[in-house]
Amino acid sequence: MRKVRVLSVASEVYPFVKTGGLADVVGALPAALAAEGIAVRTLVPGYPGVVDALRDAETLCTFAHLHGGPARLLASAARGLDLLVLDAPHLYARPGNPYSGADGAEWPDNALRFAALATCATAIGRGIVAGYLPHVVHAHDWQAGLVVALLHYGGKPRPHTVMTVHNLAFQGVFPPHLLATIGLPPHAFGIDGVEYHGMISYLKAGLALADRITTVSPSYAAEIRAPEGGMGFDGLLRTRADALTGILNGIDETVWNPATDLHLAVRFDARRRGRRAPNKAALQARLGLAVDPHVPVFGVISRLTWQKGMDLVEAALPELQGGGAQLAVLGSGDRWLEERLAAAARDHPGRVATVIGYDEALAHLMQGGIDALLVPSRFEPCGLTQLCALRYGAIPVVARVGGLADTVIDANEMALAAGVGTGVQFAPATRENLVLAISRAVQLWRSPAAWKRLQACAMATDVGWTRPAKKYAALFRELVASGAS
Repeated sequence: MRKVRVLSVASEVYPFVKTGGLADVVGALPAALAAEGIAVRTLVPGYPGVVDALRDAETLCTFAHLHGGPARLLASAARGLDLLVLDAPHLYARPGNPYSGADGAEWPDNALRFAALATCATAIGRGIVAGYLPHVVHAHDWQAGLVVALLHYGGKPRPHTVMTVHNLAFQGVFPPHLLATIGLPPHAFGIDGVEYHGMISYLKAGLALADRITTVSPSYAAEIRAPEGGMGFDGLLRTRADALTGILNGIDETVWNPATDLHLAVRFDARRRGRRAPNKAALQARLGLAVDPHVPVFGVISRLTWQKGMDLVEAALPELQGGGAQLAVLGSGDRWLEERLAAAARDHPGRVATVIGYDEALAHLMQGGIDALLVPSRFEPCGLTQLCALRYGAIPVVARVGGLADTVIDANEMALAAGVGTGVQFAPATRENLVLAISRAVQLWRSPAAWKRLQACAMATDVGWTRPAKKYAALFRELVASGAS
């Protein structure tokens, strides 16, 4: 079987740099694809955390002037990944996260920072690295969308291109005067190219010009073709429906495994679910919640934003506490939501705990210790936190949208009778419906036999990458078999 070479291009990759699920996907998918005969090299920007993690890096080529300064392309194998790193200190050697500074404001030169990544990916796609020419360039989200346009307008032959949308809400929109600066010809600025309401959109570049488009769940692939979920791109995506596929995300089951997880107080598995109890007690103690096995603990591990429905969680606190439950929150996001959830913790000591920021170890302990996970998203391309919850026996309470609808089976009466329920769904995402869903979850929790069956079904769910990787591999092979681009 012919080995297919794929260049994956992304703005973040776990475990080196992470702001959300994108990094987890980019970090975990290559190993799963290797089992399918797909060889992935991953190109990422050389942020300080990435460059510092490299060992015995090889310089493959240099760029004398790349959007404001010199750069070099480094290669290194690290943490099971075949990494290519664009080391351009003038663009990436900064404090803060990949997209903004410590004050939360986006870097004003983000258009050039990710144009540089696309320029480098395009050069790799056209053979700048001796002995390496990818069959497919796989671009992730708007930060990599421009590479699709640069390859498209650069003439043939070129690699095949796949654009994966992890979240359509982030569109990479920049002023039109940058067109020549980022390497595009004048005719690229049109309805069939990168123009979007008089601006340049890196996301549209990928959506309009990629050979194939994927997104991270079948339901989200359907939702984004309708005006309500299309974020302005529904018309384009309807015209490209034949090129669009929804492939569910998975999680890295070596990272998220309660039987081996060193972040837990006590490790457990599906046959020893009773060993979750010490983790609940450890979590309550760590967060200052009352250590009490006789109250349900609901958890939130999320960006604290309107999209994620975190305002609904804050609004539902009176009913949640009225039902005798505790709430543990881990995340960061909109300042007003951070402040409200932090205030709730101060106002209700022992009942509500809020940790602003992200703590990987605490996220693991929460999944192993909470009874149920709240994910009331207004829209959700896939979501990974509910997949981790299923793996750890924390019952997801989710809005019935996107990948949440695809991955959680509502524990209604018939599903419980059939032994297939894995969580609680509700729709639409309103405070009232979230309150009802929480009440359903509490009622199930108060029935030990029903809760044990629910946990058993949840922990038996296939949440790994094997099945999704087969679908990605089939897509890549189909493109390669179709001939030259």
